[in-house]
Amino acid sequence: MEILEYIHVNLDVEAIERMLHMEKRGDWSQVQTLVEYAQSLITARAAYKVCYIESKIEDAITIDGTSLKSRVLRKNLDTVERVFPYVVTIGDKLEKKARAYDDLLKQYYFDTIGNVALTTVQEYLKDQLRSRYALDGMSYMNPGSLEDWPIEEQNPLFSILGDVEGSISVRLNENFLMIPNKSLS
Repeated sequence: MEILEYIHVNLDVEAIERMLHMEKRGDWSQVQTLVEYAQSLITARAAYKVCYIESKIEDAITIDGTSLKSRVLRKNLDTVERVFPYVVTIGDKLEKKARAYDDLLKQYYFDTIGNVALTTVQEYLKDQLRSRYALDGMSYMNPGSLEDWPIEEQNPLFSILGDVEGSISVRLNENFLMIPNKSLS
């Protein structure tokens, strides 16, 4: 498993402004302060593994001896031999700080800022994979995003990667949700 640490996240202020519909209201100064503070709370990391598909059957693929069951995943990987399972996170500090506020609007602002940061980390990883492995096209799927690939498939995905918790501090809870919440696989 490859680990990318110390990923600098340059928050897209305009994207945050658009997502919060602030361009119409103009009370941006309070949110700008929260964006600057949130920047200091983000600990962006990524873990990925270069894998080769060992076998493909009608509704599953096998990677590193582990089966991932999804007809859609199998179809999407029909002409692919190499895959890059990954987990990205911004850590738990922003999430904890948001929960500490009684103000629901501030919680919402921090949540939105966290979503933008997480998307930025995912894009960073995709850019790294493109440049390191000379990839032309790239697409991704997440366990739990489709009925065909249920959230329970997080477990085999994490087993392919190895010690994700020890490497980037992301774990699965009993419902197969990632902790910290601002994480993607």
